[in-house]
Amino acid sequence: MWAEDNASRGLGMTLEEVADGYARLAMTVRPDMTNGHAICHGGFIFTLADSAFAFACNSSGQRAVASHCQIAYLRPARLDERLVAEARERYREGRQGITDVTVRGADGAVVAEFRGFSRTIPGSLLGDAPSGQT
Repeated sequence: MWAEDNASRGLGMTLEEVADGYARLAMTVRPDMTNGHAICHGGFIFTLADSAFAFACNSSGQRAVASHCQIAYLRPARLDERLVAEARERYREGRQGITDVTVRGADGAVVAEFRGFSRTIPGSLLGDAPSGQT
C-alpha cells in the first residue's frame, strides 16, 4: 500500500510503524505547507492523520476506505516542526471500524485529534481476500 501511496510520499511523510490496528507516520512542515498565518495549513495536518488512519484500518490486509472523518485542531504546527500521527483502531466489526489518531508536535504536545470511520471493500492487500471478508 505504501508503494502506491503517492500522496503521502509526495508530502514527505514517513511510515514509521504498522501493526495490527496501529500505524505511526511522521511529516515535517515545509514552507509550501504554511498558510497566511505562518502556521501549518490544517489540510496538511488532516492529511497526515488520514494517512495514519488508512494504514491502521488496512493493517489486517482487508481493504478499507474512509466513510467519515472528523478532526479537532488543538494548537498550531510551525514551519520545520516534525509532526507524528499515531493511529489506533478502537472498533472493528463486520465491515465497519473506528480509528482514533493523535497528531503530536516536536515537543510531544497534541496538535490535533482525529477520528475516522472505515468501511471494508472487496479485496485484500495480501492477495485473495479471506473467506467472508469481501
